[in-house]
Amino acid sequence: MKIAAVQMDVTLGQPAENLAKMVSRLEQTTADGAVLTVFPECALTGYCFDSRDQALPFAEAIPGPATGTMAQACAATGGYAVFGMLESDGDRLFNAAVLVGSDGVIGSYRKIHLPYLGIDRFTDYGDRPFAVHEAGDLRVGMNICYDASFPEAARCLALQGADLIVLPTNWPPGSQCTAASAINTRALENGVYYLAVNRVGVENGFPFIGHSRIADTTGATIADAASTEEEILYADIDLARARNKHYVRVPGLHEIDRLADRRPHLYRGLVDPHQLCSPGRDAGANPDA
Repeated sequence: MKIAAVQMDVTLGQPAENLAKMVSRLEQTTADGAVLTVFPECALTGYCFDSRDQALPFAEAIPGPATGTMAQACAATGGYAVFGMLESDGDRLFNAAVLVGSDGVIGSYRKIHLPYLGIDRFTDYGDRPFAVHEAGDLRVGMNICYDASFPEAARCLALQGADLIVLPTNWPPGSQCTAASAINTRALENGVYYLAVNRVGVENGFPFIGHSRIADTTGATIADAASTEEEILYADIDLARARNKHYVRVPGLHEIDRLADRRPHLYRGLVDPHQLCSPGRDAGANPDA
């Protein structure tokens, strides 16, 4: 099964332009045989808004107009797509990713871990549990950007049977170590394929570093972006490899199963609340603080 990551530039506050670009890239990737195509975080809207009020006019419901247009493109091409957007739900605003197929929205995710950066300074914390969704035979889990720095996020998806975890992201300078190390580590420790797709270009003074990457179930890089230019990455993945968590290296002498070998009764400290909040955030805004 072939998957694709579209490393692209995005225009702030121009959703129609960005959506048309994504549809064009989807037509290209599906013509090249990709079953699933993944676009960056906030690819529909842009990321570096200066206030909640500035961003709100560009947020949409899920399902909504943008997901409807992408569903039509999926129906025409036979592919599936994941893209980032701002989601409005009543008076709430979320940094979201959505999985779309020919019949419409298959699943969506609201970013749970929020850095003090860009639109995430003004969005609400994601309020839904991690979930795995089916794109045909492929079991897909979604995280967004900063989520990759928290191993629990990927582990929750792996425990639910994800074959592939996708990470639409907007990595600015300072994120090079995450790009170089976290993606491969999340893949290795969970025995899943992991796809991180970043944007490029400059938005409201922030440059973005590219470095999109796809890692296999052993943590090896199988595709990565060569530059900070627009680029499409492709990789062939094997669902049987993702679903086999029991590695027999030397029968009877060296066998590894990272899910079965866990000792969760000793991990209780992971769910103890942290008392500190990010600079500039209201302590009451974080339900886990």
